[in-house]
Amino acid sequence: MKFQIEVEQEVDGRWIAEIMDIPGVMVYGENKARAIAKAKALALRVLADWVEDEDQPERIDSVTFAYA
Repeated sequence: MKFQIEVEQEVDGRWIAEIMDIPGVMVYGENKARAIAKAKALALRVLADWVEDEDQPERIDSVTFAYA
């Protein structure tokens, strides 16, 4: 599975990172790198829950992240 991380800087200087394909994965970070790292960490937690609960939409063998 490959996930796109959308990254944008807010007016107040914080960075927001969101993975649209995984509901609830939206985080803030003090810089771009921190926001991306936090988004990846949260996404992996959600995916782990999907696997554990057998709720994943498809079989998860590998995960890749890309960001813009």
